[in-house]
Amino acid sequence: MVRISTLILVFLTVGMAGKTFSCTSYLVTPGATVDGSSMISYAADSHIRYGELYYRPGGPQPEGSYFQAYYRGSHKPLAKIPHPEHIYTVIGFMNEKQVAIGESTFGGREELFDTMGEIDYSSLMMLAMHWASDAREAIRIIAELVEEYGYYSSGESFSIADPNEVWYMEIIGKGVDLQEDEYGGFYNANKGAVWVAKRIPDGYVSAHANQARITTFPQQDDPASITCAQFERLHDPEVRVVYSEDVISFAREQGYFSGPDQDFSFAEAYAPINFGKARFCEARVWSMFNRVRSDMDPYFDYAMGYDMENRMPLYVKPEEKLSVEDLFAFKRDYLQGTPYDKSQDVGGGPFNSPYRWVPLRWEYDGEMYFNERTTVTQQTGFSYIAQLRGDYPDHIGGITWFGVDDTNMTVYVPMYAGIRRAPDAYKEGYGSILEYKDDAAFWVFNKVAHFVYLRYSLKIEDVRKVQSSLENKFLSYVPVIDEAATSLYQEDPELARDFLTEFSVNMGNHTVERWEELYRFLMVKYLDGNVKQEEDGEFLTNEYGKYPIVEHPGYPEWWREVIIKHTGDRFRIPE
Repeated sequence: MVRISTLILVFLTVGMAGKTFSCTSYLVTPGATVDGSSMISYAADSHIRYGELYYRPGGPQPEGSYFQAYYRGSHKPLAKIPHPEHIYTVIGFMNEKQVAIGESTFGGREELFDTMGEIDYSSLMMLAMHWASDAREAIRIIAELVEEYGYYSSGESFSIADPNEVWYMEIIGKGVDLQEDEYGGFYNANKGAVWVAKRIPDGYVSAHANQARITTFPQQDDPASITCAQFERLHDPEVRVVYSEDVISFAREQGYFSGPDQDFSFAEAYAPINFGKARFCEARVWSMFNRVRSDMDPYFDYAMGYDMENRMPLYVKPEEKLSVEDLFAFKRDYLQGTPYDKSQDVGGGPFNSPYRWVPLRWEYDGEMYFNERTTVTQQTGFSYIAQLRGDYPDHIGGITWFGVDDTNMTVYVPMYAGIRRAPDAYKEGYGSILEYKDDAAFWVFNKVAHFVYLRYSLKIEDVRKVQSSLENKFLSYVPVIDEAATSLYQEDPELARDFLTEFSVNMGNHTVERWEELYRFLMVKYLDGNVKQEEDGEFLTNEYGKYPIVEHPGYPEWWREVIIKHTGDRFRIPE
């Protein structure tokens, strides 16, 4: 047997790739929503990711067609995977059958990265959406693909949903055990992955944010639990847990676990918790749970990294049913209402910024310190809330509420599952992270956000006015569009899709145009650190109608005190 050090390969592969483990996802079951829809959310947080709306057409596939897999962290080409005869259209991370997927990378044990794998987490997501008609089928597809091609990624958490169910899946590779075959070549005897998928009980919500969260789970002696060898029972409504056959035995072989099977915890075996994983990751989950329940205080010390024993549950039952607007708000969380609100400590500066520039960890005088990591972060490429509604035909029932850039200052625009193209300003390939386009959604939203970052507390309310105006308008439009599209669909489904396309495309392009107007307004109002007075967007002038009325807000009193403490009499005016 020939073994190689996968740890070195992991550092070479992952370190060069630039992958950032920084995504926050929420899961809401139909019984926990005001309208009976399933909802999941996702934020693609990365310093290299461009915000664009993917549109991948489906339909009959010619003989020999295939999917080219790439590693999302570096764009390294991986396997060419044959398509079936027919695939589904994908809009963002939802398909036309209302199957939606989100993710967050938990990393886990570094030695388990399979450097010989041929499919990564993002290709698994895209193929599952192209091929799956429901959430359970997506789980089977992911499991079978990693078994066949190997898993070229570190530990990953998936949110997988359809109009009826919401599932949470965790997966990690098995590293490399290099063996020589009879022809003198080599293969990985550990090809594949270990994983567990759990259905979130109806009426409950869950979340994940870069840390594995599945602990113990029912096993084969429980009829609600099956292994991948029992996929024939996958669509049995009684089945609530699915897992790889070797998820426990492999942990034993590697020395990660030694107790009775019933005590096996996926998270503890494959991604042990520590201070950083609690404070930077689980704190984001706690903050969401804290918004939907009033009894989360006992888990506060765990989330803050001080009590590793009192782990939070995987899911909780909200005290009130949730709406799409609630998920908009969750996406704009920076620990408001807690002692760790990022806008309220000195790191927020004189204008109460909830942002901190990287690195997350930093050193001072030989000691290590950190910045809080919250859902709101400047490096988000795009985010969405997938709303999946079983009361409508799939093309109408699925809505991706899509936004680019920072979740705090984006606008979530409804993109229906039946659309035939993305809005011009959002479409894939319109600009890039290295190519500025002045009318691309990503760059327009970044332009506004970067201007607001300079003096956050002064400008954010101007952003909120336009943001809420647009989102409230879309929320009021959707029921009307639903009704009209449903009526059209009964007569001509293709005409209904044309109608939905025009609506979504127009709303997307309109949003970008309105955000450009906002940028021009902010530039005029806050030029050179001044604040021009206005009413309802109209700037006020002096009695002669010539010059603006300008105020100079200066710095808050507490900031002046900080300056004096650090500079003494340096800036004191002599008597």
